[in-house]
Amino acid sequence: MKVSGIEIKGLSTDSRLIKPGYLFGAQDSEKAPASAYIPSAVQNGAAVIVCKPEYADTNAYPQVTFVTDNNPNKAFARLAAEFFGPQPENIAAVTGTNGKTSIADFVRQILTRMNIKAASMGTLGLIKGNEAPVPSPNTTPNAAVIAEELASLKQDGYDYVIMETSSHGLCQYRTGGVQNVKVAGFTNLTRDHLDYHKTFENYLAAKEILFREVLVAGGTAVLNADIEVYERLRKVCEDSGKKVISYGRNGSELKLLTAVPKLDGQQLRIVFYGRETEIFVPLAGEFQAMNVLCALGMAAELTGKPNDVLQHISHIHGAKGRLDLAGKTTGGAAIYIDYAHTPDALENVIRAMRSHCRGRLHVLFGCGGDRDAGKRPIMGQIANDLADVIYVTDDNPRTEDAEKIRAQIMASCPRGKNIGNRAEAIKTAIAGLGQDDILIVAGKGHETGQYINGQIFHFSDYEEVCKNLK
Repeated sequence: MKVSGIEIKGLSTDSRLIKPGYLFGAQDSEKAPASAYIPSAVQNGAAVIVCKPEYADTNAYPQVTFVTDNNPNKAFARLAAEFFGPQPENIAAVTGTNGKTSIADFVRQILTRMNIKAASMGTLGLIKGNEAPVPSPNTTPNAAVIAEELASLKQDGYDYVIMETSSHGLCQYRTGGVQNVKVAGFTNLTRDHLDYHKTFENYLAAKEILFREVLVAGGTAVLNADIEVYERLRKVCEDSGKKVISYGRNGSELKLLTAVPKLDGQQLRIVFYGRETEIFVPLAGEFQAMNVLCALGMAAELTGKPNDVLQHISHIHGAKGRLDLAGKTTGGAAIYIDYAHTPDALENVIRAMRSHCRGRLHVLFGCGGDRDAGKRPIMGQIANDLADVIYVTDDNPRTEDAEKIRAQIMASCPRGKNIGNRAEAIKTAIAGLGQDDILIVAGKGHETGQYINGQIFHFSDYEEVCKNLK
């Protein structure tokens, strides 16, 4: 690929990875403006730099060709897509505060069961068909990684891909080079990432980029009709020439009529594209019923085979770390692991398990450091109001004082037992389970590391649960 007549040998937004002949995407970060990274990129041999006009210093760096753009992130993403080559023909993307991982995983499972070569990209990593995931550090990787992975999937014969798209990834235009997004789903919008976006309006505006700019003209938006912002999202989609189908209790094409809890899942009565039917799904909680409806709509619209999609939904399993049954005690108590780390998600999993619990409902959780501190007392209050036994422990304190984080939670959770060491908290919680009790270990889900004092230590909720069950 040539840019301004210069043959590009590689590209990156990380100045440390630049080599001679590379294109550097100079992008502002939370730590520093893009201009702070240009000297390092030049020193490492950058031939072309994509940046905002005000950062193009041709006098200081006459050996470099500057390509300027008012949205350099988007410009870089498109160049990355051109550099790595063709992408899969049928891409679906899902956004929202909660449920993205489950929905992307469900759609991949459905398509794979339909003998379609499908992959998913997101929090769990890159998953091809039924293979083990290849981990990713972010829900939405940087634009170069996305472009490279999509091109590689295309070369490997994967023409169906389902992507999670985070608000960070959207507003930073990491998805700016993704082509062929024919279906886009929206789950819900609740408090999260306000440390970054500052306001709910900014947060929602970031999500809307998926429907305004990434979803192709004539593509289909699968929207949750039960949320407050549904009408706004519907108008955004219709004004930009996108088809809308809705799901939920207020949905049209996919309408939830009833959800009856069972020992091993729930029986759903739904309206599916005008036809009333019943399906069983091996998943707990109405929020999972909503995730199933979104996945059904996205898979049906992506493949054009709604009846085929419907017959496979009863065979799906929960995504790793999403209300996942990790084991049972000899006394018959069940331990579930869930990624819930927002107030809405925590409330949903507690309420979901209440209808399945014949004994006491225990919950163990913490809150991450260097993130929205305002949700800590909210989550403490939710646990205090809805659970029978509560353990407040450390999540990922990162660079914050873990004790202070717990204190902010405990201020609104007087019934909580404060045990900072997460391994000790899990051990204590399991030891305290009685017959028919349920324990929800919330916050970290599939993660295998714990971020403390700026360092990452190996830690797995699954391993700790299994260790104590033995």
